Amino acid sequence: MFVITRAARAWSRPRTFALLTLAGLVLGAVLGLVARATGAEWLASSLDTIGTLFTGLLQLTVVPLVFAAIVVGIVSLRNLGGGRTAARLGGRTVAWFAGTSLIAVLIGIGIGLIARPGAGVTVAADPESLATVQGRTQGSWDSVLSGLIPENFFSAFSEGEILQVVFLALLIGIAAYALGDRAEPFVAFTRSAFEIIQKIIGWIVKLAPIGVLGLIGNAFASYGTGFVQSLLGLIVTVYVGCALVLFVVYPILLRYVAGVSPRRFFAVTWPTLQFAFVSRSSSASLPLSRRAAVDLGVDPGYAGFAVPLGSTTKMDGCAAIYPALATIFIAHVTGVQLAAWQYLVIVAVAVFGALATAGTTGWFTMLTLTLGAIGMPPQVIAVGIAVVYGIDPILDMMRTATNVAGQITVPVVVASQEGLLDERVARGEVEPADLDAAPVTGSTPGGPTAAAEPTRELADR
Repeated sequence: MFVITRAARAWSRPRTFALLTLAGLVLGAVLGLVARATGAEWLASSLDTIGTLFTGLLQLTVVPLVFAAIVVGIVSLRNLGGGRTAARLGGRTVAWFAGTSLIAVLIGIGIGLIARPGAGVTVAADPESLATVQGRTQGSWDSVLSGLIPENFFSAFSEGEILQVVFLALLIGIAAYALGDRAEPFVAFTRSAFEIIQKIIGWIVKLAPIGVLGLIGNAFASYGTGFVQSLLGLIVTVYVGCALVLFVVYPILLRYVAGVSPRRFFAVTWPTLQFAFVSRSSSASLPLSRRAAVDLGVDPGYAGFAVPLGSTTKMDGCAAIYPALATIFIAHVTGVQLAAWQYLVIVAVAVFGALATAGTTGWFTMLTLTLGAIGMPPQVIAVGIAVVYGIDPILDMMRTATNVAGQITVPVVVASQEGLLDERVARGEVEPADLDAAPVTGSTPGGPTAAAEPTRELADR
């Protein structure tokens, strides 16, 4: 028992955990390549099972986590000031979400115009992918608006409709905020549920090295190291576009608007970004993202509101860079010449259509929404998406890491402008306040909760 306890403690240490995760990445890649080279179906199937079980555990917690986090986060704004303060914070947060999305989509279009992915390439859609795409509901403004309100309260949760859950959470959170003390029993229950969910996620996150092994191994077993030449242009441009936003735009905002060192930012957030890269889920990364924001000095109350909201609506990778580049790629492949007004529509959809990305199929909804908005025929949309469908897991890893970085960056920037950023914590001079220590900001006073421990331990500062 003593040996097991010591091993468990060592596993949770930041540097040890980082090394284990890196080892999982490397070993998974090797096993995936071995499975592909030798045709070992049992090995490929085992890696797929490990990755599927890990992501399944994460997805199990997504719906209750998003609901509880947003409700508790909105109520926590009461501790930061009155209704006007809360409205100003919400408005400024959304404005920064839109502003950074605008920058991201312009970068995507700029790269597309320069690199011209898909130009001179002729590809045929895989029949299986084409059948899958044609069987899915394409994104449209009508479907986004009509899908916003659930038929009843429970259907949104039972069917896993993240956008509807966000809508309900915002509605209930605002009502609880307005009712004040009269809603305290419900708020206390939601707060306790949130802590329980965080505790469960903390246990799941400790399995990340094993989950990473399965996820990466399955990716290498499926795709190997050589990608189809015709799709390489899209892969490269998406990665370059995301890298520019992740390693240039965000650091500039952090340095010159928030006054936070980019080196410090990446030191705190790197484990979270790694996890987002391999899990391909902003929602699953939410506890780590929220912890990272607090570790960067953001007030826990505001972090509890902004980060959960961003995890479902702030997706520069999926909602801005990728739709722009994929649209240009599909236009080139199908021989469609885009006009100037169509590029303006791509920008508008990226800025105002972010809510359409909520959920695990956000990239699909956003891309079909963009293609439909610029007037692409349904047949072209189906064929174009079917062409890129097979490599989507490869693209989604970088898109999700970019999404999560933005979901942490914007709260840091807004917190610095609103006086809610502890500069000593941001510089790494002192430890951050406990995520759940503030009396009204999200939990029980009196020190760290066990739920926060796993995520804090993973932040390798």
